Amino acid sequence: MYKKLCKAVAILMIVILHISCFSTDVFAEGEVVNLGLQSKSAILMEADTGEVIYEQNSHEKLPPASVTKVMTLLLIYEAVADGRIKWDDTVTVSEHAAGMGGSQVYLEPNEQQTVKNMTKCISVASANDAAVAMAEYIGGSEQGFVEMMNKRAKELGMNDTTFINACGLDADGHETSANDIALMSRELIKNHSEVTEFTTTWMDTITHKTRKGETEFGLTNTNKLVKWYNGATGLKTGFTRKSMFCLSGTATRDGLDLVAVVMGAPDSTTRFREVMQLLDYGFANYTVLSGREAGSECGEVEVYKGKDDFVKAIVATQVKAPVKKGVEQQLNEEIVLNEVIEAPFEQGEKIGEIIYSIDGKEVGRSDVVASSSVEKINLFGMVGRLRGKWIAF
Repeated sequence: MYKKLCKAVAILMIVILHISCFSTDVFAEGEVVNLGLQSKSAILMEADTGEVIYEQNSHEKLPPASVTKVMTLLLIYEAVADGRIKWDDTVTVSEHAAGMGGSQVYLEPNEQQTVKNMTKCISVASANDAAVAMAEYIGGSEQGFVEMMNKRAKELGMNDTTFINACGLDADGHETSANDIALMSRELIKNHSEVTEFTTTWMDTITHKTRKGETEFGLTNTNKLVKWYNGATGLKTGFTRKSMFCLSGTATRDGLDLVAVVMGAPDSTTRFREVMQLLDYGFANYTVLSGREAGSECGEVEVYKGKDDFVKAIVATQVKAPVKKGVEQQLNEEIVLNEVIEAPFEQGEKIGEIIYSIDGKEVGRSDVVASSSVEKINLFGMVGRLRGKWIAF
């Protein structure tokens, strides 16, 4: 009886040990992948679709340090896109913003910089003072901006996230996850790719304009991927004693866009090495299948009561789908167009969509829009059209 019990215990221990060894692994198409990362959490995501390629404790809530500024940047770019602010707007630095400490560009109270310069300081030098100055400019106060950050986080499905400030300095309850960082990073680079103008800049300058005069201040990118990694497009580093070393790294090669995030790395070298390791794994094992290009024609739709009889159907956005290399897969499309559209309507109005699938599973869809505006035909025009058809008959 004793021997049987010992044997059962031994088997149980082996099973437990086996499970624990693979608890942070990813199962990809039946294959166990273990990258052996030292960071507390990590994720590798394809940017176009949001597909997760690799993850390790990706929903663990941790302090993000300056990676917080990905959301700050996202709200800046969205405010510019919405017309609420302009790049050449003048931002005045408050005493609160100037006193942030940590990584900064040493803005002084009442100093003025443009929105573009502030955004450059945030993107390149991870400037806390510039981040808070922009938060106050957009949100009326840093707290007002933080409320906008948390609202946007919920809209993006960032359910592990609570922001307390706009720059990432340690604060009780200020936390997010590798998964959520990937979500907001993806949103930024996918819809505001112009951010790479700054996130790929290695060195630059700004000019301080104060009562003491003008002085030039040098900026150096905190993200070494810009120099070290082929195809790097950004994105944001972070460090505090509480968070340790964090990084959201983005890169693109051959049409494949990846977001790699690590949190809680033990040192700076490890965070860069492990993000590059994640990116290497993605580029080595995945490729991308692309749908029709944006702006290409895919049919036409009949127009009812319009000056034109038909309008061309145009693809609004290109769909991309990541697939494993070495596996033959085909991107199938189904074009669904309205049978008829009634005038008047504007250029860009949706008149259908393209649905893409692989092996019967939907992997993406794109709106199909009208190539031009069509006005409603008046009575005289209708009579003239009927007369022309009668003569032709």
